[in-house]
Amino acid sequence: MMRKILAGWILLLLTTGVGAAAPAPVRSARQLDALIARMTIEEKLGQLTQFVASHPNLRELIAEGKVGSVFNFGGSQATNELQRIAVESSRLGIPLLFGHDVIHGYRTIFPNPLAIAATWDPASAESAARIAAREGRAAGVRWTFAPMVDVARDPRWGRIAEGAGEDPFLGSAMARAYVRGFQGDDLSSPDALMACAKHYVGYGAAEAGRDYNTTDIPENRLREIYLPPFHAAVEAGVGSLMTGFNAINGVPATANDFVLDQILRREWGFDGFVVSDYEAVEQLIPHGVAANAQEAAIKSIKAGVDMNMVDAAYMTLADAVRENRLPVAVVDEAVRRVLRAKLAVGLFDEPYAEEGGEERVFLLPAHRQAARRVAQKSIVLLKNEVDLLPLSKTIGTVAVIGPFIDDGDQMLGSWRAMGRGEDAVTILQGIR
Repeated sequence: MMRKILAGWILLLLTTGVGAAAPAPVRSARQLDALIARMTIEEKLGQLTQFVASHPNLRELIAEGKVGSVFNFGGSQATNELQRIAVESSRLGIPLLFGHDVIHGYRTIFPNPLAIAATWDPASAESAARIAAREGRAAGVRWTFAPMVDVARDPRWGRIAEGAGEDPFLGSAMARAYVRGFQGDDLSSPDALMACAKHYVGYGAAEAGRDYNTTDIPENRLREIYLPPFHAAVEAGVGSLMTGFNAINGVPATANDFVLDQILRREWGFDGFVVSDYEAVEQLIPHGVAANAQEAAIKSIKAGVDMNMVDAAYMTLADAVRENRLPVAVVDEAVRRVLRAKLAVGLFDEPYAEEGGEERVFLLPAHRQAARRVAQKSIVLLKNEVDLLPLSKTIGTVAVIGPFIDDGDQMLGSWRAMGRGEDAVTILQGIR
């Protein structure tokens, strides 16, 4: 009887993963391949799927090995809580990759990228990215969805503030600087984030400046205007790229093998991984090129999109593999790219953040001074033709007017990550 009870407990532990031995270390391509060989198709697709932290079944999915990355989630204690489930409770113990929109600062907020581009100083962009990486990494983040290197020539396009504007030469210089700043010399360093050049490609050329709209770009213009900043990011060693929502001459970027395979992989030799934008895989359905989520997922992964952001369309691919409608080799190559990135950022050696480590790097005086210097360089003054400035010392009262003059949140700009309005100096406070 005792033998039967003991055997039952052993079987339970083996099937649930509880008490399973720690996974073997992964430090080489051979070990990565060995890990992939042990994975079920569901676990492989899990590595290619990114979820939001608010997903109601997130913890269960992590324990089942069906989550590869978590979107816009940070904090050393919070990320460690989820990471422990992945490393200690899932069958293979593959760590999670936490990604965040760290666009122009994490807790210390810098001017937005368009303003930084107005400095004409790539060193300012690099220093802003370096500080953002240091703060983000302390909070458990390993991957940023930046820089945005879209060339944008229509000011009606709302995303224009996230990039360097209309010139591909300046955009390329800023792309290199951001990649250097975020990634440094070693992605596994405790002050580095893997960068993600976005939105590949032509997203900034949307007709009438309407976000998500289509684009018509002749190939010579695509290569001369819109591709150079992405090429510069690839040459600088960027670890990942994100596809755009737009179609390019009728073919959605998220299913466009010409730009994803022919140009990015074959011509440029990019060996990192590609992630879709938010729910962009399922948006192939309204684009009219896919009838359902599985068809959209097949088109995306075959074109070269390795990770599916948020909509979980890739989780529908298991049947397509089993029915030979999708070669398992395509899935394996995508998994290999994602795991190589996790290896590069040091997750297999040290998956956890130092709890409470944020307090030693957030809003350091040197970080705030750097943000102030970049802001001063980014300010563009009108020509003082009426001798209005400087204001006369004999003026007794100055009216400061507007709904945002004493609103710290308005000082942070869009995509402020973990920035807080109370940390900012408002216009009214500054003038006083």
